[in-house]
Amino acid sequence: MSALTLSSSSAATLRADAVVVGVAKNSAGKKASLVLAPGAEAVDKAYGGKLAATLETLGASGGEGEVTKLPAPASGVKAPLVVAVGLGTAARKDEAYDAETLRRAAGAAARALAGTKKAAFALPVVDADAVAAVAEGALLGAYAFTAYKGKTDGAKGGKDAKDAPLAEIALVGAKARDKAHKAAADRALVVAEEVHRARDLINTPANGLDPKTFAAEAKAAAKEYGLSVEVLDEKALAKGGYGGILGVGGGSAQPPRLVRIGWSHPKAKQSLALVGKGITYDSGGISLKPAGHNETMKCDMSGAAAVFSAVVAAARLGLQANVTGWLALAENMPSGSATRPGDVLTMYSGKTVEVLNTDAEGRLVLADALTRAGEEEPDAIVDVATLTGAMVLALGNRTFGIMANDDEFRGAVHEVAEEVGEDAWPMPMPAHLRKGMDSPVADIANMGERMGGGLVAGLFLKEFVPEGTPWAHLDIAGPAFNESAPFGYTPKGGTGSAVRTLVRLAERAAEGELG
Repeated sequence: MSALTLSSSSAATLRADAVVVGVAKNSAGKKASLVLAPGAEAVDKAYGGKLAATLETLGASGGEGEVTKLPAPASGVKAPLVVAVGLGTAARKDEAYDAETLRRAAGAAARALAGTKKAAFALPVVDADAVAAVAEGALLGAYAFTAYKGKTDGAKGGKDAKDAPLAEIALVGAKARDKAHKAAADRALVVAEEVHRARDLINTPANGLDPKTFAAEAKAAAKEYGLSVEVLDEKALAKGGYGGILGVGGGSAQPPRLVRIGWSHPKAKQSLALVGKGITYDSGGISLKPAGHNETMKCDMSGAAAVFSAVVAAARLGLQANVTGWLALAENMPSGSATRPGDVLTMYSGKTVEVLNTDAEGRLVLADALTRAGEEEPDAIVDVATLTGAMVLALGNRTFGIMANDDEFRGAVHEVAEEVGEDAWPMPMPAHLRKGMDSPVADIANMGERMGGGLVAGLFLKEFVPEGTPWAHLDIAGPAFNESAPFGYTPKGGTGSAVRTLVRLAERAAEGELG
């Protein structure tokens, strides 16, 4: 993880390998098309006031996330490299750049500085919120998953240095002695570290992370941060009647687990239960996925990774809330012991489910975990899952869907997601789609109408949520794993989607404002 420091030094005089400044499109109708963002003044002075003009000559447009590198002048700036990152349309004099713009710009700059030891970020930090945004964006952008990389730099006997994340981030203009600035930076560091924890878990291949090893990770974190933890193995699951989790995991040589990990505070104002889908590998089971759809299925535990990381973050931040995470862990594989299409499972709730498609397995493990989480009577329940391809078709690869049994709570979750910069959209749960899951042999089938499949999945889960408990379902199938080029602070591969939303919800619980 990159180191983070706050610096009141000038961007021009700070010793670093690079200095990052912001540049934007001029919106004032003047002749110059580029303007420098606040924070770049000292660097601009070293260029004789011509930094914007020089960047324009180099082709910079100021577009969001655009990165332009140029050598520092011979004198006036101690760093040898200047990195200008686009902020989009320039903010007016009486306005500040919004947090997500700063977050993405800082992330893009940090990614562009991979292999660099130290960079000074001289982006506009007018208040603690801006400090938080720049710090979080830079830290999230400075990420690389190298656990399985070989030693490619033989001369030094280490991994390729050019792939290493930016080692140290100095926030210029942020004051170490300012309590609000310090608190913002400290929170950003914790949140970024926990997003990285989730990313690492998601990026780990299935032969390195099965239900048992995931549970071991939870136990290790619980010991380190003072969390309670309980792991139900296959024997305990059978004794407890967790038919959904057992049915999904029955075809694998790696048995399933249900993990409860919890943070409690003596002055807790509210309780929040988080439930995560943890399919460490999803082959589809007997309803085998077609060729070309299996290669990234190590990411099907992204929901459990987000829940796990959010609970650890709540503990590290010392939130005055009781936050419990339920990790429903299984590997969905075809074998002689696998659940077959047409089989009927008896769930932990006592309801029976006719399994029409074994690739609709996430809802089965979540159903058991939702019922169990509800027994503790939390003030609200939120589940997170890479649940349906239908949600990707509806919202694309960067936006997750939000469904809920309570309109006010759904609105609150959406508001939180927007606040932290995670793209999300509220989705309905039309009652007429429930009839499609009627089964002639069981209480409900795990499949319904094909059209609106993401909404059908939400309706299925709703059946296992206690009456009267506010509940929201986050389908992160799109943004959980980025198969395209990295952008902003988002890397290729596991993204840690929903971690920041869950952490902010936990903070709202600590404030007594969940709904």
